[in-house]
Amino acid sequence: MKKGALAIAAVLIALFFGTAAGLAAEAAVKIGILNDQSSLYADETGKGSVVAAQMAAEDAGPVLGKKVEVIFADHQNKADLGSSIARQWYDVDGVDVIADAGPSSIALAVEEVSREKKKLVLFSGPASSDITGSHCSPYAAHWTYDTYALAHGTGATVVKQGGDTWFFITADYAFGYALERDTSDVIKAANGKILGDVKVPLNTADFSSFLLKAQGSKAKIIGLANAGGDTMNSIKQGAEFGIAQGGQKFAALLMFISDVHSLGLQAAQGLQFTSAFYWDMNDQTRAWSKRYFERMHSMPTMNHAGVYSAVHHYLEAVKALGTKDPDKVMAKMRATPINDFMTRNGTLRIDGRVVRDMYLLQVKKPEESKYPWDYLKVLDTIPGDKAFRPLNEGGCPLVK
Repeated sequence: MKKGALAIAAVLIALFFGTAAGLAAEAAVKIGILNDQSSLYADETGKGSVVAAQMAAEDAGPVLGKKVEVIFADHQNKADLGSSIARQWYDVDGVDVIADAGPSSIALAVEEVSREKKKLVLFSGPASSDITGSHCSPYAAHWTYDTYALAHGTGATVVKQGGDTWFFITADYAFGYALERDTSDVIKAANGKILGDVKVPLNTADFSSFLLKAQGSKAKIIGLANAGGDTMNSIKQGAEFGIAQGGQKFAALLMFISDVHSLGLQAAQGLQFTSAFYWDMNDQTRAWSKRYFERMHSMPTMNHAGVYSAVHHYLEAVKALGTKDPDKVMAKMRATPINDFMTRNGTLRIDGRVVRDMYLLQVKKPEESKYPWDYLKVLDTIPGDKAFRPLNEGGCPLVK
């Protein structure tokens, strides 16, 4: 063989093996589910989010030629641990995208790691609207709900119904602050009044002193700017203190079907709250939820549905592009409408906010429930453009 032919052959071989190596490097998509697996938010996120991500991976089939891998870790509701796990996953373990990642204090820390490493994170569990406000990142998407939507759903409705004086029982971290702030803005805009608040440490067992302050305020509404076990403890102990008998009402600003299940309809009946998802809304939500139920023996929260939706949309973008390149994948995700069992024609904005319809729900009376997990009724559908903060009002530096 002549020297020229040998040179050409060598180039072709190098190109072949270089391309093969490139494909191999792109082949295995790895997703990390980071959340609370063992404490007060485990029912709302926890193992259920892992199962939801696994379902999305299974439904996607092979991506870039290989089975999608899903791993998980418990951040124990500690921001430093959450950011440390994220850094380990991105730098060492080859994780391409982190999903779930609540609560908000952990999410904001993980968002910074994601920005630094130029790797994607898809938030479902956290609520703070600051994630897509001043803290927004080109590598982060806030998928399911936020404090602005909760405030303009539940808060605005309660004020319209006559609940114009409020006292807040607020979780003492980023989520609680954002939820109280956003709800207070809604109340004041409607000429309501804030009569006071108390900040409560995360995972508090005894709410007695806080409930006494709320009672003493004489506010018509006690706004629960907390979630999970803290919300349930507030409501349960509030019943013991005779909150309802005294003429005051709770406004559960963030609640999940798992909370209703734990409280029972007798205790929770009549509570209104805002959600991105309810399992029993239509044939598609029921079909997916029943698949989930077969694995978890409980119905999914909006966080679980949001994890599936986010992972599904991500994997579809990777498949369409043939690459995991974070910038290209995020651009594709923004350009593609979000359509699945929980979302119709949703959009991912430049600030990272997913805009979708939200729903005002009410807990049924015990006699209204006809079958297991038949807990809620839809009072209103809030269009996405009304539910979420306008793009130009969040202070996101990515918005031109």
